[in-house]
Amino acid sequence: MNLPEEFLDSIRSVIPSEEYDAFVKSLSEDEQTTSIRVNVSKMNSEEVEAHFANATKVGWCDEGRYLDERPQFTLDPLLHAGAYYVQEASSMFITHVIRHLIKEPVTCLDLCASPGGKSTAAISAMPAGSQIVSNEIDRRRARILAENITKWGFPDATVTCNAPKDFKPLRHTFDLIITDVPCSGEGMFRKDEGAVADWSMAKVKGCAALQHEIIDDIWNCLKPGGLLIYSTCTFNIDEDERIVEYICDSLGGKALEVPVEETWNIHKPLVGNNPCYRFMPHFTKGEGLFMAVIRKDDDDIVPMKARKPQMNTIKVEKDIRNWVTTDVVLEQNKEGVISAISTAHKELHDAIVGSGLFVLQSGVELGMVKGKDIIPSHNLALSTILSDKAFARYEVDMPTALDYLRRQAFTLPADAPKGFVIPTYRQHPLGFVKNLGNRCNNLYPQEWRIRKI
Repeated sequence: MNLPEEFLDSIRSVIPSEEYDAFVKSLSEDEQTTSIRVNVSKMNSEEVEAHFANATKVGWCDEGRYLDERPQFTLDPLLHAGAYYVQEASSMFITHVIRHLIKEPVTCLDLCASPGGKSTAAISAMPAGSQIVSNEIDRRRARILAENITKWGFPDATVTCNAPKDFKPLRHTFDLIITDVPCSGEGMFRKDEGAVADWSMAKVKGCAALQHEIIDDIWNCLKPGGLLIYSTCTFNIDEDERIVEYICDSLGGKALEVPVEETWNIHKPLVGNNPCYRFMPHFTKGEGLFMAVIRKDDDDIVPMKARKPQMNTIKVEKDIRNWVTTDVVLEQNKEGVISAISTAHKELHDAIVGSGLFVLQSGVELGMVKGKDIIPSHNLALSTILSDKAFARYEVDMPTALDYLRRQAFTLPADAPKGFVIPTYRQHPLGFVKNLGNRCNNLYPQEWRIRKI
């Protein structure tokens, strides 16, 4: 790999001289690692050991595992069931940060959330009773984000598609804001040669300017005393330590220390005195990551109130609250889609909608009204609040599971229940079918289907 000379010069000027050769070699020659993070709300420790033989634990994340080799994840039904998430190990550090610093339920905004790795990690690490808004500005990537949030099964999540500045009406709303900001992507060099070709000092400067703008747009959405987690997948100080300095010196933040184990080999800051955490490939088993945690100063400013919701809802004719296990409010839109918003999440849901943000999904989509029937939603099948008594389930083998995930036609055995049935693989729900006896209507989402085996 031919690394850009300007990149090498910029790193040489800040990295300890005795580390420079090892750092460059790690980008050019070292093999990538493969790691997954388990969804503990769906997969227990015995299942993990059985499914991921010879996996080793990621030090800073209880749910993280390094794999000896990269399997064909697409052909694993448990991935599609949301039992685990494929994520670079360094990015899992956010679970350690949240568990150390947050002890009470919080309202979280993950601002640049696609494809959903840090959102799902935060969901698993935040105390029970927390809620999250996961946002992505790009519409296509936002749909991928919504898919992964759905698979994770967390009920108190809202997925939005907005620019950072659109959140300004939500002043002092969030206890925690995660900003994994767009960056020059130097940490991607090892696994993406396109990132090398796309790199330039002009791009670094452009990204740094955008990062300043994003922080300025979102800072007042953070409650006084709240936490901002700032991260990039790049190495240069202009997008890393210098941005943290700006937040602390100009916006009144304070960078916090987080305890780490010496064996994790997390690199110290390259410049300045603010605590931050660098995952460098010549030090740490993982790709490039920079992370800092900043606490906002307390003040006495009264938060602005969000506008009242203007929603296109109609009366819900059929009460299907018994499909879920928590106390919910039902909302039905003009297309006939019924969603369940937990009573704990309702106030934030209304504030988001009332602030004019574009909402892709919120709470748990239960189903769609079609004539006299309600067609249950795939979101419901994967949700952790789905009632065991709501629908019949039928365990399927691997070939049948893959046929289902390919959205192929198939038939369940004669002893299978009729009507809406949840096919399961190793007891994990995969979605819905309508079993007519002589055939099944496959209700797996068309846009999610496996296209190649």
